[in-house]
Amino acid sequence: MNTKDLLKKVRKIEIKTRRLSDHVFGGEYHSTFKGRGMTFSEVRQYQFGDDVRSIDWNVTARYNEPFVKIFEEERELTMVLMVDISGSEFFGTNQAFKKDIITEISATLAFSATQNNDKIGLLLFSDEIELFIPPKKGRSHVLRIIRELIEFKPQSKKTDITKALKYLSNMLKKKAIVFVLSDFMTDGYEQTMKIVGKKHDVTGIRVYDEKEEAIPNLGMVQMQDEESGELLLVNTGSKTVRVNYAKHYNERVNYFENTFRRSGSGVIHTRTDESYVKKLLGYFKRRA
Repeated sequence: MNTKDLLKKVRKIEIKTRRLSDHVFGGEYHSTFKGRGMTFSEVRQYQFGDDVRSIDWNVTARYNEPFVKIFEEERELTMVLMVDISGSEFFGTNQAFKKDIITEISATLAFSATQNNDKIGLLLFSDEIELFIPPKKGRSHVLRIIRELIEFKPQSKKTDITKALKYLSNMLKKKAIVFVLSDFMTDGYEQTMKIVGKKHDVTGIRVYDEKEEAIPNLGMVQMQDEESGELLLVNTGSKTVRVNYAKHYNERVNYFENTFRRSGSGVIHTRTDESYVKKLLGYFKRRA
């Protein structure tokens, strides 16, 4: 992709996702993810309806009329987008690859965090740590994140969520809001999730395609594993093959759901042909 096309694509995603974050998600994000507490801001004269417990007795005594303390939420939060860029994310049978939807969701979350003056970081992973951008504030930083999500070419096509979680845990010393975006078609990360879930506020966003849920009966079909590159001749006419595939698929989905919930983390499932807006909003409202 040349620079001109890349900038066009970045701009298109910015317009769409910024509108969502400004008009739909900004307030919900703020309500869902609280700051570290309240800090003293100023004192002002007591007004009818103020909580008497907030009266500043020292200032009240000095001026011989009631004054109250005003506190503000101390935000300064850090959000990290942990994005799976393995081979399976380049699958899609409707209008978009899973990777495209993951990019849009990531951009929407990033602009929502920016609107609340929070820092945003990015971790791209396969079975290796492909790229880590440390958390920073600002629109230009978010645009860099979107550029990387669009054009970054991974070194590997495989997936290792455990390695990515361990790396993230080592890099982040303070509690952060972490969104893990993947199709989660792997396992073996339960123990690491328990540790990371205790330290950070984690949400797993599973993005999947409806055609992945079951194999249709198409007879003998050549299929390629997106992560290993292996070509296989599959008899989709066999009921046993279709049942075994569905069983394997559902096991991975259940593993993701159970692992995240047991670690105290949130889960969102969104299909490539569904509205991720509704899914995110519903999740934010339930949490808030």
